[in-house]
Amino acid sequence: MSRRRLFSQLLVVAPLLALSGAQAQTAVADWPSRPVTLVVPSSPGGGTDVYGRILAQALTEHLKQSFVVENKPGASGAIGATLVAKAEGDGYTLLVASNSSLGINPVLLKNLGYDVQRDFAPVGRGVIAPMVVVAHPEARVRTLAELLERGRREPGKLFYGTAGVGSPLYIGMRMIEAAAGAQFGHVPYKGAGAAYTDLLAGRLQFMLTDLASVRQHIDSGRLLALAVTDKTRLLPNTPTLAEAGTPGISAFTSFSVLLPAKAPAALVQKVAAELARAMRDPASAARLEQQALLPVFDTPEQFAASLRQEQQSWGSFIRAHNITPD
Repeated sequence: MSRRRLFSQLLVVAPLLALSGAQAQTAVADWPSRPVTLVVPSSPGGGTDVYGRILAQALTEHLKQSFVVENKPGASGAIGATLVAKAEGDGYTLLVASNSSLGINPVLLKNLGYDVQRDFAPVGRGVIAPMVVVAHPEARVRTLAELLERGRREPGKLFYGTAGVGSPLYIGMRMIEAAAGAQFGHVPYKGAGAAYTDLLAGRLQFMLTDLASVRQHIDSGRLLALAVTDKTRLLPNTPTLAEAGTPGISAFTSFSVLLPAKAPAALVQKVAAELARAMRDPASAARLEQQALLPVFDTPEQFAASLRQEQQSWGSFIRAHNITPD
């Protein structure tokens, strides 16, 4: 090709590239100009869904545009996550996922269909759901120290339930066992709801679970709170894990927002800023508090760094203790 012909083609293409860049900037500036879908890769009613609906309501009120939750459960969250990974990066399809989908399953499970680091642009960790160790009164343990002593003296005699090996609740309980040299019996369920039913009936002796799910039963006296996993006392008369004698354990559930990896950086920053502004609204803050969810106002860069660190932390524990799927 002659230089003259190449130069002529560049004169034609350059304005198109400039137009494309201008259109992209306009698209970011105008976001959202139509309804936005928040994909929740789990069934309605769970923690991820609860946060997704609070977020959708807050963004709808804040931006005067419809934000709609679409539940896509299945394959340990992989169906919904894969759908978002393959979506356009225009900001109209967002993923709302738990740290089980983002930090544990990628280490624990093979052939997920998505890679967190490659396929997503982290927007922000939305909230942390603190966890609490609770016991049924008939289990005859009043403190975490008593529970752990029973686990050392009578290994495998006391039972707890979880929604499966891939849940932060299970990995967190394994961390407590390892730190204390105790051993308990694990009963996996298809969903946390069935585990709560058995716990309240006394068929399970205790559980590590998110505070929001059992707060009413603690307040009513049907369950005893032994320790919270947060660094601060979220319940007035309940110690933290460190205060109860098991320091150094970082176990929590969190719910976060991500875009497809192809989303432009400017759009990621805008979505993050609007998310933070919407969740700082007093009405949104009240909804979070009612669900015992603690907001996290981090930047996309901070979230990306913490996500890498969390995946490494969960992964090293899973590998060190030979934890495998159910």
